[in-house]
Amino acid sequence: MVRVLHFADAHIDMTNYGRHDPETGLPIRVMDFLKSLDTIVDTAIQEKVDLVLFAGDAYKDRNPAPTFQREWDQRIMRLSSAGIPTILLVGNHDLSPAMGRAHALEELNTLEVANVLVVDAPRLLKPEDLGGVAVQVLALPWFTRASMAAHLGIKGADRDEVHKALEERITSTIQEWLDQVDPEIATILTAHASVQGAVYGGERTVMLGDDIVIPLSLVKDERLDYVALGHIHKAQDLNEKGHPPVVYPGSIERVDFGEAGDDKFFVIASIEKGKTKVDWRQLTGIRPFIDRRVTLKSEEGVTETLIAALPEAEEMADAIVRLTVEYPREWEALIDEASLRAHCAQALEFHLVKRPGWKTRIRLAEDEAVGELSPLELLKRYFQSSQIDAEEAEELKELA
Repeated sequence: MVRVLHFADAHIDMTNYGRHDPETGLPIRVMDFLKSLDTIVDTAIQEKVDLVLFAGDAYKDRNPAPTFQREWDQRIMRLSSAGIPTILLVGNHDLSPAMGRAHALEELNTLEVANVLVVDAPRLLKPEDLGGVAVQVLALPWFTRASMAAHLGIKGADRDEVHKALEERITSTIQEWLDQVDPEIATILTAHASVQGAVYGGERTVMLGDDIVIPLSLVKDERLDYVALGHIHKAQDLNEKGHPPVVYPGSIERVDFGEAGDDKFFVIASIEKGKTKVDWRQLTGIRPFIDRRVTLKSEEGVTETLIAALPEAEEMADAIVRLTVEYPREWEALIDEASLRAHCAQALEFHLVKRPGWKTRIRLAEDEAVGELSPLELLKRYFQSSQIDAEEAEELKELA
């Protein structure tokens, strides 16, 4: 049996909410992600797992600040020093779109860090590549459409045809790998990719892009013993109670309000040929996100209505809170923002999103149809309906 710790989508440099910690100088939200990462690394070392498999996206973008690279590398070096073989897939957020540019994990390859293997191209890994760990790994890092087309030698001008050809070649590549593996040794497929049937979380706001989708039937091949995925932030097993487990562990912290209701996990998989046990480890101390929405129906007691829609002040302690309010624009002055902020004073951060509406609408003439108007003309009508200042609307139209 081989015990593998699988996690993904660390995004340790997310700084979209909160302030800086005065002691470390790090953004508090970065510290949230690092706290989860520390739990994962500590568990790998304390439980002496055989292999750590990170399925991509160490950062939120391709150009992490040196400070954040330092924090990531320190934790990976702990795994290296403990003698635990560690596979790091390059994810879409780690990869530069420009050809020839280094990806965000390149320094670990350049320095040839012991026990750490960065996978930035499709690769079949054998036990000898993994320090003798008795497992075979089919590794598929993130790829752009252009880079994968170049790698597979696919040419074509039609987008749909190229897309279909890429999916066919990916399928054939994995099938070729499966034909090459030793049938007596456990086999893992790891990929930073979208798999057919997966349920997306809120990470669409973090740039999922135009994904090439791997067929579910391919990853459910019974010659595989575990499928370790990354890229989708919602924890899920796409082959629950079946073999092999097809697992997205999800992101290690809540990235935004789209993940407000999601618990966060990493996985320890006990893998044997034809039999795998998945142990979901829930990460504790995850930052709460509280999201509320109110549509005002009366101009009486507006602020009281909004405060009543929020939890008690103590429940919002250290949380990231958003209140979205829809209301007629003429009621703008009735919203006491200072009182709302005072009620949410214990929150790490409070966002008041105002969405005023208009009673009037600009209608098309009888001889006009939406399909006959250009996008810019439709945008102009929108500016008019929103009563945006004419000079500002002209500038926005020029930008558009």
